[in-house]
Amino acid sequence: MSDRVAPTFVDGESPELARVEAQMALLASGIRASTRSTAASIDPALEPFGLAVLRVLARRGETHAGVVAEVLAVDRSMISRQARLLCGLDLVGTRVDPLDGRARFLALTPLAEAKLAKVRRERTALVHRRLSTWTTAELDQFAVLLERLNEAD
Repeated sequence: MSDRVAPTFVDGESPELARVEAQMALLASGIRASTRSTAASIDPALEPFGLAVLRVLARRGETHAGVVAEVLAVDRSMISRQARLLCGLDLVGTRVDPLDGRARFLALTPLAEAKLAKVRRERTALVHRRLSTWTTAELDQFAVLLERLNEAD
């Protein structure tokens, strides 16, 4: 038997659930602000969606534009437009797909790799500063709870 106690819901909501939702909304707002700030620090013309494309390419390496669209759950035309913008900022390079001359592979440029590495170091330092006073047990509990929250339904 689990030692978990489910909250009692009155009219579908509990004070605990409302508190969690409020904190999650605050966290999401902070993440959006951080994403905008990070994009601007890479290039003032870079939008948050462009940063998302760069992050996909950083994780996957050279990637077919159609795959980037699938990963980000957007239409391929959005990736095509974004790729043009990113190429214009010298953050992404393209290569024609030899099997389909209409399609492109996208890859980070050395400039993008350097800028992403810098913002990654800064973000890591910020997270470490915010969590530096937490105990190992608290960090472990937080990780377990985040894993549970992120589990697929």
